[in-house]
Amino acid sequence: MAADRIIAGFDGSEPGRAAARWAAREAVRQGLALELVLAGPREPDRAPTAEANALRVLFPGLDVRIARAPDDPVAALAAASERAVLLVLGSRGLGSLRGFLTGSVSRRVLGAAHCPVVLVRAAAGGDTRAEEPRGVTAGVDLAHPCDPVLDLAFRTAARREVPLTVVHAWGPPAGNEYLHFGSIGGLEHQLAADARRALDTALAPWLERHPELPVSTEVLMGHAGITLVDAASGTGLLVIGARRHHNPVGAHLGPVAHAVIHHAPCPLAVVPLH
Repeated sequence: MAADRIIAGFDGSEPGRAAARWAAREAVRQGLALELVLAGPREPDRAPTAEANALRVLFPGLDVRIARAPDDPVAALAAASERAVLLVLGSRGLGSLRGFLTGSVSRRVLGAAHCPVVLVRAAAGGDTRAEEPRGVTAGVDLAHPCDPVLDLAFRTAARREVPLTVVHAWGPPAGNEYLHFGSIGGLEHQLAADARRALDTALAPWLERHPELPVSTEVLMGHAGITLVDAASGTGLLVIGARRHHNPVGAHLGPVAHAVIHHAPCPLAVVPLH
């Protein structure tokens, strides 16, 4: 099945409603249908229908659908992601993912999804920071292919007509990980210049495709996870890539993605990098 809709995981909780509202706005922007998926072995109630009706009132003309999947949430959401442009999930607070998904389940969904996954945090009073018309920030790792991250970031910023900031954090060169950041010394300016050139090269084709989009860049020395969490302050959406590491118990994400997922204060799009 072709990816032709935005899907939000919905369980009737405040984080679930925040995810549904964020997903509805994005579906309107992209001209797509919205599907609310209830995953897990629970009896259906009126909450999904009430939420769907509320969204139809808030966003006239939006095609809102409801799908119930009595399977394991990870399997159900992974399967749903095959027909989704984006999979949107709600989470509560900083430091952990609670509500719709918990602990290892959240990591398994992020490791199994076939499309980008957006995590939306519910703010106090049921509001969500996703409503604020702020810019988009993308974090890129130039040691690996980053086109999927840039593609989502550029297209999202262009649709919203907001500025895009692209952030690259650099550290000691490969093979010299034993160096502490404070021990780089006289290499700092050279390494920073090399990182700047690499970022400019990676961005060149995207800037040609989106000449109307205001784009700024930041090349920062530091650990990527900390740098990206700091960069997320004040942005409307942070976009990162996540490489999957496979072991006998399934796929999991690397330490940078793990840190950003748990601590970013804004909506976060995690793009799978195969």
